[in-house]
Amino acid sequence: MRIVTFSAVLLSLLFALSIRAQNTRTFSGAVITQQFELIPGVSIEIETSGEKITATTDAEGAFSVQVPNESISVKFSGNNIAPVTRIFAANDTLVRLQIKTSFVVRPINENVTIEANTITPEVEFRNDSVYKNTLFGRDDQLIQTLNAGINAGQHEGGGKSLEIRRFGFNTDHGGVNGGVKILVDNIQQNQGTQGHGQGYLGNLKSLSPELVENISIINGPFSAAYGDFSGLGVVQIRQRESLPNKFTARIQGGSFNTGRGFFAYSPQIKDVSAFIAYEPSYTDGPFENPLRYRRDNFTGNFTWKYKDNEAVGFKFNVGRNDFTSSGQIPLDEVFAGRLDRFGFIDPENGGKVELGTVGAYFRKEWNSGATFKADAFVGRSLFDLWSNFTFFLADPLYGDEIQQHDSRLQEGANVQYLHPYKFFGTQAIVTVGSNFHFNQINVGLYPSIARNPNRKFLPENLSNPDVLLTSAQANVNNYAGYVQNGMDFFNGHLHVEAGLRWDYFSFDVDGFELSDTETILRGKESAARFQPKLAVAWAPFERFPMTFYGNYGRGIASQDARGVVRNPDAPKISTTDFYQTGTSYNTRRFSATSSFFFIDRSNEQVYIPDDGSIEFAGRSRSYGIEAKTSLRINRFLSFNGGLTQVLKAFYPGEFFEANNSRRRVSIDSAPKTVANGSFVLSELGGFNSSLSWRHISNYRLDGEDDAIRAAGHDVVDFSISKRLRRWIDLNFSVDNLFNKRYFETQNFFESRICPTCEPFERIHATPGYPTTFNVGVTFRLGAKE
Repeated sequence: MRIVTFSAVLLSLLFALSIRAQNTRTFSGAVITQQFELIPGVSIEIETSGEKITATTDAEGAFSVQVPNESISVKFSGNNIAPVTRIFAANDTLVRLQIKTSFVVRPINENVTIEANTITPEVEFRNDSVYKNTLFGRDDQLIQTLNAGINAGQHEGGGKSLEIRRFGFNTDHGGVNGGVKILVDNIQQNQGTQGHGQGYLGNLKSLSPELVENISIINGPFSAAYGDFSGLGVVQIRQRESLPNKFTARIQGGSFNTGRGFFAYSPQIKDVSAFIAYEPSYTDGPFENPLRYRRDNFTGNFTWKYKDNEAVGFKFNVGRNDFTSSGQIPLDEVFAGRLDRFGFIDPENGGKVELGTVGAYFRKEWNSGATFKADAFVGRSLFDLWSNFTFFLADPLYGDEIQQHDSRLQEGANVQYLHPYKFFGTQAIVTVGSNFHFNQINVGLYPSIARNPNRKFLPENLSNPDVLLTSAQANVNNYAGYVQNGMDFFNGHLHVEAGLRWDYFSFDVDGFELSDTETILRGKESAARFQPKLAVAWAPFERFPMTFYGNYGRGIASQDARGVVRNPDAPKISTTDFYQTGTSYNTRRFSATSSFFFIDRSNEQVYIPDDGSIEFAGRSRSYGIEAKTSLRINRFLSFNGGLTQVLKAFYPGEFFEANNSRRRVSIDSAPKTVANGSFVLSELGGFNSSLSWRHISNYRLDGEDDAIRAAGHDVVDFSISKRLRRWIDLNFSVDNLFNKRYFETQNFFESRICPTCEPFERIHATPGYPTTFNVGVTFRLGAKE
């Protein structure tokens, strides 16, 4: 009897399911813009005759839901997008739909992350997946994840700021040849008039990768919101305001006495987003003279959303690092077997850095999409770097060791208002903003012995003109205002954006230079520049997802205040005119973009803090092509890659009427080919993994001698993590998987390696790390609702 009853119930259930299947159908598709940008997080409300069904688009802008087999009304809405309502009849096709809308506020202006499978020539985005699933044994690895044609090289093994190269230009540490501007939570990381180099990016050492929420990369000076050092692009890193778990801990260890931890507490409080985190790390590196690189970083945030549309917050970051460096060693000695590639000549190289930043921010949003944002910060840093580039060239008796000092107090603020409006029925938005950045700097260059800054005052060096001591108090202030307006035409198929920015700089220096004579360095100077912007995006097709782009922007880079005051007739601000044209193709599974760029740079004066000299660079140009792609192979596996190929990078030179020719000198110290590719495995049985490759070509180190070249390299990295339980992950990574022997930063200059040796022009380099293993475990406890 029980068997009969059970069979009857089962048959009834199957019959009911069959009837339901006949009375329902699948409603699926993707929400996109007229430029075919995929929009995640869109709310979907489906009204039927008997009920209301809700859904949300996923990270790829896609949706799929079962609806009754009848006429339905569907509303698509969300943060900063124009709402759309569509009515579908009972016999309409409901699968693989394209629902088109437009942004009221575009993502580059708001903290909205578009997944990496939507790409354009102008802007790229990175989400947090690589930063929460990858073990970072070295802080420079975070910059290497940006790709985007950016080549970053270690300068002295770890503690020193990276050397940044992009679009055929070498920006040194981020601030010359146009610069690459990097911000963390809207705070500029490039330091002007810095002890070691203009635009120095050393403060990035205090950034913990686990706290990165998303990164936007603007591939040129195309946004009016950014000024100084923006000539070759802008990288905006945004940190989390809270963490998804109350307690997070990561403990890792690896090759070369490497150990690292990350510990965070993020409370769950109504209307509050907050965390406090601590990151300690230590490594000796592969060097014969151990790196002894110790970092300690503390970071915190508190955001109170006291109204649905208003929030106020406070944040802080405190860090310190100490390290010993092997410097850049002469490669001829390495290749001759007299010096190991991880060897050293001066054991006293290294540095000490202490820094702290506190900030506050406020934001308010209106139902119209209008947004007001304001933030301010105060930062304090102490920087001391000991280097010996030329060994015994200038001072055969005591050596050429120098100490570069930078003690800095800086204040800054940003205000921005975004106002959406209609222009003859078309969507438009105007952005108005202003910012200032003040720096009070005690900066100096001190000849030293064994880190004691007394070498200049030894009897043999008092009258030596090649042993230079400098000291200065510099006040550098930057005031700026900007406006940018974007409009959509032809039902969103054409987007036009124009902007104008104005920057004013004041330079005030009081100091001296002591060689064989004393020179007073004192003066006040100022300069200002306008920077126009223009961008056009045209998607001519209704269903074919191709968009054409044209972008123009002028960027600026300020000069070291010491050089400005010493040579006031030289350019105080250099300009970069950046032209880009290209196209993009975006679907849910495949995206690709290709572009052509032309960069025209003005004359530039560069103050060299290593020896107090001034170099004058004439007008320079670079042009080439870029291509990027993203492919989702299946729901677990994806591929992405990019190529930047500089076709020509040169100084135009002067025209000689006698022989009807023009002498052109090539731009050196930057690769012309930069490429990357990676396979990413996501959430396959709890596994997350990536296999990444990066490549740079060999490149010239002398603009007039093509035979003097730096070697290129290909490096492959691998990482994998496995979720053992909901609250614990096991992590493993291998850097330089195939143990490639390569050198990162390479420079050509004269040096003398011993007091009795002859001076010799040679290539000096910092070695890349060999195969490096890291293993770790990550605990995530107290998941928030």
